[in-house]
This record gives sequence, structure tokens and C-alpha cells, in this order.
Amino acid sequence: MRTSGRPESEPRSAQHQADPALARTAQAECWRGARRIAVFRALVLGDLLCALPALRALRHACPHAELTLVGLPWAREFAGRVPEIDGFIEFPGYPGLPERAPDLVALPGFLARMQAERFDLLLQMHGSGGIVNPLVAACGARHTAGFVEPDGWCADPALHTPWPQAGHEIERLLQLTDHLGMQRRGLQLEFPLAPADRADLQRLWPAWRDARYACIHAGAQLPSRRWPAERFAAVADRLVEQGLRIVLTGTAAEAARVAQVERAMAAPAVNLAGRTSLWTLGALIQGARLLVCNDTGVSHVAAALGTPSVVVSCGADVARWAPLDRERHTVLWQPMPCRPCSHARCPYEHGCATAITAAGVVDAARALLLEDALDA
Repeated sequence: MRTSGRPESEPRSAQHQADPALARTAQAECWRGARRIAVFRALVLGDLLCALPALRALRHACPHAELTLVGLPWAREFAGRVPEIDGFIEFPGYPGLPERAPDLVALPGFLARMQAERFDLLLQMHGSGGIVNPLVAACGARHTAGFVEPDGWCADPALHTPWPQAGHEIERLLQLTDHLGMQRRGLQLEFPLAPADRADLQRLWPAWRDARYACIHAGAQLPSRRWPAERFAAVADRLVEQGLRIVLTGTAAEAARVAQVERAMAAPAVNLAGRTSLWTLGALIQGARLLVCNDTGVSHVAAALGTPSVVVSCGADVARWAPLDRERHTVLWQPMPCRPCSHARCPYEHGCATAITAAGVVDAARALLLEDALDA
């Protein structure tokens, strides 16, 4: 027997859209009492660091739930360090997602694993949802929440919120936890270091505790995001004149580029490219007087640890990715009609990079060093 004016076949999601109070109830019910929650964010370091305020809101809203991160292989150790996360499931990639080449052989096993976990709630924090929402829905969670594009598909519209088209990444992700009725717990980032990380750094570079040094990080994932190596070298030489030792950092894959910076320098440098772990790199940045880098993951590490930084942003959306603390972190960038850049390699003349001079970076660095000295 029909008990309301709606057709019996009308889905619950349509009812929620028609009744805001019913939608708010559904949003709260999806996480209250949840025992097993997963978060899908299979991205790189900076993206995951920017998600920590949203994960913190989720943890405080669900203090007794087990929270599992679904991420890229590199993030397994990170998940083991962050107090908001209890477990980790490796994501094998998926067609259309650029972060890793999809392992299609492993994909059925991944879906079977996710379905077997029987999560009470699965949060899609990966992005706008155009590609991943159907994939996340196939993971078999009791409730699925996340972001959705205009006219895009999602499993339950009441538990999805439109993907923000503007704003900082931290604020964008918090709009999902806001939508679900979870209280914010600050905007600060975290980068949990342990005493063993400093001990490992001590073995790698015995002089680090007594050195007054700056870190120069010339690498970035995409060539279009890299400031010229010779300009990093020029900045490094000027910082030596300020009484700083120079430590060159980077991954093993970036060692050739770091060597290019070292060769272009007049002063000697400590080259640790390819020799640090993520955690010894964090300890190194924490002890530095200054970090000079591209707009890449280490800039978020510096923001989390409170180390002053000068970030040269080539092509990126500055409003989305710049550190929130504008007093401790200076971002230099050139407005261009092609920003934000969607190219791995610039097809033009890389004006966003060449417009930023070494002298401008040195001036910004000196201002931060002076401010830091006054605060000491």
C-alpha cells in the first residue's frame, strides 16, 4: 500500500534530493556507528598531505572506526605513520588515471578484496569523480560518499557533494566532510617523524645537526613544473654568501638533474639526491633554515614541519596548491593564459618558469631568513 505521495519506485536518493532534512539525516547516518571506513585517494605525496585535515575530521567524527587508506604503493609506509589511518590497501591503477600504469590483471583481485572487506562507508576523496565514481561504487561498501561533477554519476546523490571548481585543495576536500556533518579539526598539515629518522640522517650526513643549511630541491614530477637547473644553482651560490651550507635533495630518478645543479654551482654542496628516504628527507627539511623548491611534494612537507620555503610555481594552480601560511612560505609565479597547465612538457616557451628570476628568489629567501632570525 502506498504511504506517501511519491511513486513506490522512486529511489531513496531522489527522495533525499526532494527533502533536505531527509538528506541531512542520511548524511549523518552513513558514518555514525560505522566500524569500518575506507578512503580512496590514490595520489602522490602533496595530494595526500593536503587530505590530512579532512582525514582528521573523519577520525574525530568516528573515533572507534577502523580507517583504511586505498592508495598508491608508496603510501603504505605513510599510512603506517599517520595516526588518522589504521590500514592500507594498494590500488593497482585504472584506465584514465595518470598516477600509475594500470595493472589490469590485478584489478579483479583488488575489487574482490574491497568487496570482501564489507566497508560500512567508502569515501571518494580522489577528485571530481568522473572516472572513479563507478569504480568506487563497485567496491561494495554499504555507503559510498564523495565528490561528483555537474551531471556526473554517483551511487548516492545525498552523500555526494559537487566537486569545487576553485579554492585550496585542503578546503576542497573538507567540503566533503562538511557535507557529511563532520566537524573540522583545523587546517594544519602533519608529517610524523620519529627519532629513528634523525638517527638515520645522522648516519647519512654526520654534520647535519651542527650545520646551518638550506635545502635546494630542483626536481618535480613533470618537466613543465621544473624551474631551470642553472637558476637553482645561482640561488644556491647566493645563499652560500649568506653563510648557509647547501644541501641538494631529490629522488634517485632526479639524480641527473640534481647533478646538473651541482655542476653549475661555484660553491661546494652536499648532494643527497637518491640517498634519503621520505622520512630522512623530512628530518633534513625540518632542520633546514630554508627550502627552495618547485611546486611539488616537498613544499607541503615544509609547510607541515614549519620550515620557511620559497616555492617557484611553474604552471600549477597557485590558489589550489600554495601553502596556506603566506608569512612563512613565499610562492613566486607568473600569470599566464595557459595556467593551470595541463601539459607534462610545455609546448610553448615555458614563460611561467623563465619569468621567475634567480634574483627574485634570492630576495624572497633573504626576507624569510631575516624574518626567521628576528623570530628566533
